[in-house]
Amino acid sequence: MIISSRFTISIHILICILYFKNEKMTSNFISKSVNVNPVVIRNILVQLQKANLITVKRGTGGISLNKDYTNITLLEIFNAVDSLENNKLFNFHQNPNNECPIGKKIKVALNPKLEKIQKAMENELNNITLKDVFNNI
Repeated sequence: MIISSRFTISIHILICILYFKNEKMTSNFISKSVNVNPVVIRNILVQLQKANLITVKRGTGGISLNKDYTNITLLEIFNAVDSLENNKLFNFHQNPNNECPIGKKIKVALNPKLEKIQKAMENELNNITLKDVFNNI
């Protein structure tokens, strides 16, 4: 399982907004720091804006945070850009064999453990703010 790079790129973008607050913030400017195509940046900016984490001023090149960076958690960022299928981090294979003693019980046996793992990850992400990351830059 790999969480997409949209999550780390999003954090990079938000740190750029903070760090370069006196610069004209554009997708081209940010893309040079992240080292990806500006289209990737623009797509992520749209997701961050839909989640109400940022405001983007088109044309003039302005991006600002909608709330204090000390209150933006990594979980909020993750939820803004990494859509989970059915809000599940882990997906089961489609059709385990119900005639097999393992196949018919694997979901019941494994699902609570996977939910516990996901909850632990979400709790950790919720305890780390953008400020925590910014302070390490």
